[in-house]
Amino acid sequence: MCTHHVTSSRDVRSRLTPNSITVLRSLLQTSPTSIILYETPDLSPLLKITWNKQDPNYLAVVGTENRTAAILDIRMPSMSVAELVGHQAPLNGIAWAPHSPCHICTVSDDSQALIWDVTHKAKPIEDPILAYTAAAEVNNLQWCSSHEDWVGICYSNNVQILRV
Repeated sequence: MCTHHVTSSRDVRSRLTPNSITVLRSLLQTSPTSIILYETPDLSPLLKITWNKQDPNYLAVVGTENRTAAILDIRMPSMSVAELVGHQAPLNGIAWAPHSPCHICTVSDDSQALIWDVTHKAKPIEDPILAYTAAAEVNNLQWCSSHEDWVGICYSNNVQILRV
């Protein structure tokens, strides 16, 4: 199994790992087994996962070479409750806002950082509330936990801080 990314919830007893066989597994420290929570509809391997920092029932996943992100409710994880559709190239990163349960940012090879409002979980969500176009493909991002109005993005050999 090839793991690309690991994330933990506020409940430190569990963590999630995507792997190259398109399965999101829940690994519980108290159990030697894992539980399959989600498989991508197109069977693409999962690249990134991230927990909602304000509502631990929600997480977001990104498949490799995929232009959409799926929002999952771990109380019924086998299918997504929403999909973020708006990038023109594969996603590279995703991050929930540390201060809000309904805002999330995605970055992509299309040079864009898009911020989404997922208050009304609909399939699909096609219109981001904010968009920024960088000078090159955006490789990663981090939403600042101490200064909620700032998102950092990486592209080319640059780091840029965006005020949202």
